[in-house]
Amino acid sequence: MKGVGGGWLDGFIGMALFAGSLPATRAAVGGLSPWFVSGARAAIAACLAAAALLALRQPWPRRADLASLTYVALGVVVGFPVLTGLALTRVSSAHALAFTALLPVCTAIFSVLGGEKRPPPLFWLFSAAGAAIVISYALGDEVEASLLGDGLLVVAIAVCGIGYAEGGRLARRLGGWQTISWALVMCWPLSATASLIWLPTAPAPPAAWIGLGYVSVFSMFVGFIFWYRGLARGGAASVGQLQLLQPLIGLALAAALLGESVPPSLIATALGAVVCVAGARWASLKPAIG
Repeated sequence: MKGVGGGWLDGFIGMALFAGSLPATRAAVGGLSPWFVSGARAAIAACLAAAALLALRQPWPRRADLASLTYVALGVVVGFPVLTGLALTRVSSAHALAFTALLPVCTAIFSVLGGEKRPPPLFWLFSAAGAAIVISYALGDEVEASLLGDGLLVVAIAVCGIGYAEGGRLARRLGGWQTISWALVMCWPLSATASLIWLPTAPAPPAAWIGLGYVSVFSMFVGFIFWYRGLARGGAASVGQLQLLQPLIGLALAAALLGESVPPSLIATALGAVVCVAGARWASLKPAIG
């Protein structure tokens, strides 16, 4: 139980760091090409990862791990950053944050498909209810819509769910930070090339560079150290439910940093999401099916 509880703590820290990803990406693509942002964030993080792997003399992954690392790389290093970067040129970060409420369900589905034991029906009920609560709030007052932007976000959530589920399984063998580090290093030739191709030729506002710095260090590397360790220790389907809180924390950060008001409906939504996360965790502790 200690490992499971620690997994939830690690997962919460990782999720909290991820909460600033979409607002920071929105700031970055406001002054930089989304292709440059996607490549640069992964290239910078890969340099940090390579330094850590070399400094701590980590062994090379086994050949049997390469397929899983490829899924992680395509899902969270390439797919999600590129797709959300493109989507955020068409929709607001608040609108995009609503879609992250689908990540827990998506991660749980791919975890089960990948061999993890199926949680009981009550787990799925809490998970679906939490996603519905958060999405209904985030989209309730959102009049901005883009069919292409929403489509990109849906695909981004799907590939990210695959990357989370596969990374959670792989982290049990390699370790949390090693998993994301090897995935980043694997993609470095692609990400570095993309950064050079779309290198900005005109000055960008400081906010864009600050946003790029955040997603490079915290979203692409540090957050995953905690997140994958949490998924490995507590189970991807179970700990993944913490991402129901990610849109709310992201909106709260925007309110705190940008001076936006926090309406009572946001507080009510946060309480509802907390209840659903607690319910999903309680249900996940019951005997699994299969």
